[in-house]
Amino acid sequence: MGIRTYRPYTPGTRQASVSDFADITKRKPEKSLTTYKHNKKGRNNRGVITSRHRGGGHKRLYRIVDFKRDKYGIPAKVAAIEYDPNRNARIALLFYQDGEKRYILAPAGITVGTEVISGEDSPFEVGNALPLYKIPLGTEVHNVELVAGKGGQMVRAAGAAAQVVAKEGDYVTLRLPSKEVRMVRKECYATIGRVGNIEARNIKLGKAGRTRHLGRRPHVRGSVMNPVDHPHGGGEGRAPVGRSGPMTPWGKPALGAKTRNKKKASSRLIIRRRR
Repeated sequence: MGIRTYRPYTPGTRQASVSDFADITKRKPEKSLTTYKHNKKGRNNRGVITSRHRGGGHKRLYRIVDFKRDKYGIPAKVAAIEYDPNRNARIALLFYQDGEKRYILAPAGITVGTEVISGEDSPFEVGNALPLYKIPLGTEVHNVELVAGKGGQMVRAAGAAAQVVAKEGDYVTLRLPSKEVRMVRKECYATIGRVGNIEARNIKLGKAGRTRHLGRRPHVRGSVMNPVDHPHGGGEGRAPVGRSGPMTPWGKPALGAKTRNKKKASSRLIIRRRR
């Protein structure tokens, strides 16, 4: 995958860059693996905004991605690499030998015609899913389960990879993309390799319109609001925040304050916090 830039005909194209989509081999999704996705616009079941700056955006079909990889021992061939509007990674369409079709996250380096398989005795190759205790130390993995059989929950963004650094007892230690080091049960599955579309982080949207296409609404700084609207608001001209540190709109400390629940059960599995 590469990055394509534009000639600066307009202020937007001067700054923008896009993927060249050279890795995409199929334009339309597999109809049987798509479903309607309701856009919540940041609202809860009562219609109250609980997540600000969401709404609008281009209509999307949701692609049903197989994060479980639970067709053990049945080989599948990669039939196509497709674009997914719901994530920054690419997805790979698999045709299994028993006739079933499924989508998976496309690992870096996988191509049409590659054969992948999941299970304890699967060969050690990119795209194959194995339990963590079967994966050698130092290996890069993605789509990592936190609960065995639930499906991959971690390391699913474009270009992301975790590294297997230790094995002890019933747990395998992983170094996550955030630099957090934590233990995961050894029977949890993970897929070998790094998630594809590595250059996604280098794309520049270039203009506000492309942000709106993604369903993100404008974000207004608290310092330009009135005191009734935000703790940073008010004052004459460009005023400081007037507090001991920056605050959220609801008066809680922002930018660096720890928000994780200290009583969370999984805290004992975290060896080193993320930076």
